[in-house]
Order: sequence, then structure tokens, then C-alpha cells
Amino acid sequence: MCKIIRILKDKEEKFGILEEEKIKVLEGIQKIDMLFDKNLKEIQKLATYEILKEGVEILAPIDSPSQDVICLGVNYLEHAKESYKFKGEAFDGKREEAVYFSKRVNVCAKPYGEFALRGMSEALDYEVELAFIVGKDCQNISKEEAMDYVFGFSVANDFSARDLQKKHKQWYAGKSLEGAFVMGPCVVLKESLNPFNLKIQSYVNGELRQDSNTKEMIFTIPHILSELSHYFLIKAGSVIITGTPSGAGMGFNPPKFLKVGDEVRCVIEGIGEIVTKIIE
Repeated sequence: MCKIIRILKDKEEKFGILEEEKIKVLEGIQKIDMLFDKNLKEIQKLATYEILKEGVEILAPIDSPSQDVICLGVNYLEHAKESYKFKGEAFDGKREEAVYFSKRVNVCAKPYGEFALRGMSEALDYEVELAFIVGKDCQNISKEEAMDYVFGFSVANDFSARDLQKKHKQWYAGKSLEGAFVMGPCVVLKESLNPFNLKIQSYVNGELRQDSNTKEMIFTIPHILSELSHYFLIKAGSVIITGTPSGAGMGFNPPKFLKVGDEVRCVIEGIGEIVTKIIE
């Protein structure tokens, strides 16, 4: 398992390979895209010395995405049902086409940090999602070759303001609150992980809310990347998140939206967890 991590140590950012309680620091790497053209063995050879994980601040593996994050809507069947119910619309049980939208992300929030509501929403929701990072430019690629263009995988929390989604009749504003994209704690190289069968969960104040498996995705990573690449060039460094399972706050009756003081924990098997505290 190769987990690439970005850290702050003595006021200096470094990249390394996370191995339990130790981090092997990668020589000469200032941005994760400097690793895109390297395989697992080449990356491991860059490790020069070890430091302890304790006392190190873990940052999002990507600081500022070069473009808006690409998102999948209602990509788990049970979440599709709760989404349509929340909107008061009938759902026929069929998903023949993927739903794509974008999320403005100026800076990826720290995997262990805070989200400030600042009065922006009264219906803030959580969504645990599997994120993947594109490792090289791709256009007009087939499903069969799509995984060759993937660099690795991470955990994401796609915070969503449901009231703003309703207000504006579409999702962009409600998905793009400042600080509303949490990713980390690492990027697991694709050679180290099978993304098609991973337990995916979220907890609010220790209560299990979402509990599913990535095998329940309606549209898989190869489908997503291949289809989008036929519409436009997808640049290396692009971040794509693959949808959330059922159990989001809007799915409860009454809805269980987040409030100040809540703590959200998102976990994906084989990658790790991210934790966010909601503040005023």
C-alpha cells in the first residue's frame, strides 16, 4: 500500500509516503503532480529519510485544484431515492444516464479541521465520496483504458447546502461554499488499491449515518472518465468525486442537517478517514 501524504513540518510543506506512524519524506517533491509520471517503484526511490507522524500537521494532498472539481450526482441507487424524495419528485428507479456537475474549490480543506458556517446555510449536509485524481491528460479514451489515466484515490466530504440548492434551482452555489470540500488524508496509488469494492461510511458525532460499498455505484470510474473524455479534455490533476451513498442528512424525516458543534467523520476502507468540526 502506497499512501502519498502532504504535511506541514517546521513551517515547511513536504510530501511523503505514510507508513502507519512514520512518514518517508520524498526528496524534491513540492506538488503532487510531480509524481504523476512516476510508477510505484520510482516514487519509493525518492524516499530519503523518515519522520514520526506524531506532531506533524496533515494537509489535503492537493492544495488548489487547477479546475473545478467534477462531481457525480445520485450515483448510488438508494441515495437517488432519498434525493428525489427530499425534492418532492417521483423516482422511477431507473438511472440510464449519469448526472454530472461541478464544485468550485479554491482550496481543499484540511482532512482534520473545521468548517465555518458563517450563516451561509441552515441546511448543511455531509456526503462521503470516493475521489480519484487524474494523472495525465485524457480525451476520447475507452472504458478499457480509462484506469491507465488514474493516479490514485482519496476520501472526500462534499459538504452541500441543501437550502441553496433549492433556492437557485441547481447545485453549483449550494455545493461551492468556501471551505466545503474536504479531501485526504492521503492519495493511495492505483497500483495499491482496488476501488471497486471498498466499504464507505460517514459518522456524525459518532453515529453511523452512511454505510455502503463502492461496488454499489451505478456508474463506475471507467464509465465516468471515458464518457467525460468524449465531451472535453480532462487535464492531469483533475479531481473527480464519484457520488455518495444513502444516509445523507436530507434522507431522514425530519432531515438531520449539521449544526454548530457537530463532528463529521468520513471513512473509506484502505484509504483512511477525514474529520471535520462544524463551527460558527
